[in-house]
Amino acid sequence: MIDIYCASYPRPPREVTLDIDDTVDVVHGAQQLSLFNTHHGERCFLPIHVYDTATARPVAVLPRSGKTPSGREVRGHIRRLVRRIRTHWPNTKLTIRGDSHYGRHEAMAWCEANGVDYIFGLGGNEVLDRQVEAAADDVRVRWAEGEAPVARRYAETRYGAKSWKCERRVSARIEATCNGLDIRYVVTNIARGSAEFLYDTLYCERGQAENLIKLRKSQLASDRTSCRSPLANQVRLLPHTAAYWLMLMVRDAIPRPRPLASAEFKTLRLRLIKIAARVIETATRVRIAFAASCPEAELFGGIARWFQPAAP
Repeated sequence: MIDIYCASYPRPPREVTLDIDDTVDVVHGAQQLSLFNTHHGERCFLPIHVYDTATARPVAVLPRSGKTPSGREVRGHIRRLVRRIRTHWPNTKLTIRGDSHYGRHEAMAWCEANGVDYIFGLGGNEVLDRQVEAAADDVRVRWAEGEAPVARRYAETRYGAKSWKCERRVSARIEATCNGLDIRYVVTNIARGSAEFLYDTLYCERGQAENLIKLRKSQLASDRTSCRSPLANQVRLLPHTAAYWLMLMVRDAIPRPRPLASAEFKTLRLRLIKIAARVIETATRVRIAFAASCPEAELFGGIARWFQPAAP
C-alpha cells in the first residue's frame, strides 16, 4: 500500500503530513485478535489507518486487536511506515499527526532520533493545569466580564512526564463557555509557529482523517472483516483499498468547477457508475451510448479521455 501511495506522486514532495488513527470495527464471531473494548462496549478490532489528508490518499491500513496500542506498538508501526516511505523519498520531510493514543514516549523519542516531526494530542493532568493556570484564569475572567458566548486563549509550556526523561513543547487551547472551562493539550517537537498555529491550524486538520475513515467504512464497506484469520482480514482490506483508489482517481479527474469534484464516493457511484448505457464492442474500440437525457454523459466522456493513455 505504501509503495502505491508513493508512486501516486510524479516526483517526491518536499514535505508531507501523515495522519494516523484507529477506528472501531465491531465483530460478531470468534475472530482471532478480537477483544472486548470497554470504551466502545463491543468486541472489536481497532485497525490503524494512515492517510495523507491533504490529498485524501490512503497510505496504509493495518488490522489489529481491539485494544489501545501501547507505546512500543505505536513506535513499531511508525518506524516501519517511515522506513518504507524513505526508500522512495529519502529527502522528504515527514510529519506524523495523531490523537493522544499515539502520543507515547517511545514513539516521540523514535521520531526525535530519526528526524521526523510529530504533533500528538496529550491528555491533561494537574501538573499541566497548574502550568497554564494564569492563562486559564484570564480566560475565565474575560468570559465572565464579556458578552461573548466563548472566550478562548492559547498558551504553551515545557512539560516532562516521569516516563519521558525529558521535557517537550506542549501547546494548550483554553476555552471558557457556559459549560465551564475546557483545556486541550498537544505535544510536539516542531519549534516553529505559535501555540494557536500548532493547535488550530496544524493539529485540528487531523479531523479530516476521521472523515476519510468514515467515507471508507460507510461507502466502501471496509469494516467487513468477518474472516476468522487476521491474514485473511488483511487480504480483504486490499480490494477495499483498491476501490478507494479507483474512486479517488475518478474524483480527481473531474474539473474543479464541477460540483462532483468534491462529491462523496456514494454520489459518484450513483451519478457516474450505476447508470444505464449501451456498450458496443468492435475490433478496435468500445463505444458507450447513453440516453439523450443523461445529465453526466459529457462529464463521463471527459473522464474517459483523461484516463486514456497518451499516444506514443
